Amino acid sequence: MNPEHSARNTSDTGAFRIIPRAEHAISRKSISNGALRVLYRLHEAGYQAFLVGGAVRDLLLGGHPKDFDVATDATPEEVRALFRNCRLIGRRFRLAHVVFGREIVEVATFRGSSDDGSGDRHLVDGRLVRDNVYGTIEEDAVRRDFTVNALYYNIADFSVRDAVGGMADLEHRVLRLIGDPDQRYHEDPVRMLRAARLAAKLGFEIAPDTAAPFATLGPLLAEAAPARLFDEALKLFLSGYGLASFRALERYGLLEHVFPATARVLQAGAATHVRELIERTLANTDARVREDKPVTPAFLFAALLWEPARRLAQALIDEGTEPTLAWSHAGERVLREQTHRVAVPRRFTIAIEEIWGMQPRFAQRSKKRALRLLEHPRFRAAYDFLVLRASESAALAELATWWTEAQELEREALAERLASAPPPSTPEEGEAPAKRKRPRRRRRKRGAGAPAAGHGGD
Repeated sequence: MNPEHSARNTSDTGAFRIIPRAEHAISRKSISNGALRVLYRLHEAGYQAFLVGGAVRDLLLGGHPKDFDVATDATPEEVRALFRNCRLIGRRFRLAHVVFGREIVEVATFRGSSDDGSGDRHLVDGRLVRDNVYGTIEEDAVRRDFTVNALYYNIADFSVRDAVGGMADLEHRVLRLIGDPDQRYHEDPVRMLRAARLAAKLGFEIAPDTAAPFATLGPLLAEAAPARLFDEALKLFLSGYGLASFRALERYGLLEHVFPATARVLQAGAATHVRELIERTLANTDARVREDKPVTPAFLFAALLWEPARRLAQALIDEGTEPTLAWSHAGERVLREQTHRVAVPRRFTIAIEEIWGMQPRFAQRSKKRALRLLEHPRFRAAYDFLVLRASESAALAELATWWTEAQELEREALAERLASAPPPSTPEEGEAPAKRKRPRRRRRKRGAGAPAAGHGGD
């Protein structure tokens, strides 16, 4: 280690409250082997090495974090020199990733609060677009987002350091932003979503001064990168506390800035069944995450945006648009609006449109159509979506029951049942109106096939 590094390794820590090992609950047994190896090697090389952020917070709360982040006074290049299994990433924030099999330990150099010209910091209209200015642990603490995320576990003596009142907020279960909220949200508007997400995850209240700017600064989220908002949406809804996150977004007035069409429907009133569908979907997703079962963003987005698409399709049908075309236009328009705000990848929007398009087709239960629908590669997701919607009406409940029973029959038995007593076609609200059934019957008498009722037609 060179003398210059030795000098900056002796920073004064007087601003920190130091909680000795005997007064906190963090044990090295709860820290991953990879994180411990990184901490010890940095310490042995003469650098400061701290576990920091969500892992420290969750360990103090008695949780079991999956990811472990390390903060150090070693630069990214110095970290890479210590670990052959290290790669440097990031432009906005230069980071070192140390890889141990499937575990990645993220190592960040202490961030500085001021740039003397030797660093790399760039702001655009008050928004921080690049920040690679290094400093001391004290400066790093005040640069973090929330007080409960600015707690440092020191591998040198196993103490916890707190410079911003994070321990007190942890005890009082309060989420508080560090610094001036207006400035911090202007630097990065996504911090507002992060506040709602962490409050939902932890069961904390957001401090009044932290939540107050949401009402005026929420529109800044429209200027955030749509791809980044998609990543944040996955964290909000697919991490095991999606229902609580959704309620937090509504409570703090942030939903309209991320899912505007959904918010408009919910704010319009008489939307009880819409809320029930969304909340049932999120509760189901949370349960699957807890059980370590696979989840897909397509199913979740299909539920969040179903009612805007259904209402638009029905309006087009009422104006005389052919149902299949109406569903196609409605799905395209709703998803186009949404992807301008949250960049849902095409592979998911295709799946969403198929889930939506198959809903009206469930009502068409002739032998040929029923058997073809069962063979559709997206059948299971669309069926699960139908079951979630079943409480909306008796007709939907009957449909869900029929398709549940149909799947339990052998193929031959189902074909025989359909051939001997084909069930009636029962379009539901929002699909082709009853007046369109007569021309379809007449066309069948002339030998022409009836069009599919939904966008997902064959």
